[in-house]
Amino acid sequence: MEILRGGSRSRGCINRLRVIALLGAVLVSAAPAEIDEYQVKAAFLYNFARFVEWPVTSFSGPHDPIVICILGQNPFGESLSEAIRGKEFGGRPFAVRLLSDLAPKLRCQILFVNSAATKLFRPAAGNLKVNAILTVGETPGFTEDGGVINFKLDSGRIHFEINLEAAEQAHLNISSKLLSLAQIVKTRRAP
Repeated sequence: MEILRGGSRSRGCINRLRVIALLGAVLVSAAPAEIDEYQVKAAFLYNFARFVEWPVTSFSGPHDPIVICILGQNPFGESLSEAIRGKEFGGRPFAVRLLSDLAPKLRCQILFVNSAATKLFRPAAGNLKVNAILTVGETPGFTEDGGVINFKLDSGRIHFEINLEAAEQAHLNISSKLLSLAQIVKTRRAP
């Protein structure tokens, strides 16, 4: 399988990821008036794209954007648009798309499922894997239900967990640098 390389191996990228992780772990609790939870999550979403490899078939052409879809209401306000404005990676610009439901042929590279939209995600989780979509949630049990990455807020700090099995099923390769910052979880098995 041919893979589109989205992750850079440079020290600059490693340092940027560390800064974003530090933001998630510290700034939300240290300066809530200046940086809110969704500003930090927006920065994480942008940086996740830099440390994930998608199959080439995830894009129609070499200059197609990396599309971040938001399922349900947009909790970011302008934070996500500001985080990606004017940025590109691997010659691909970023775009944001709002979704009210999950179509079978979803054309997103990253799907953020806000907590209110989790009920829409669960029945569609299996179908999303064939589309090579990095699913990111913010609800307890999201990764155990088949999501790839889940944000966790703990004592005012943002952490994230990754389900490697879900990433493999979605044909996504996640950089070891990103994995080293996450808690690794497994998919919940039906009894």
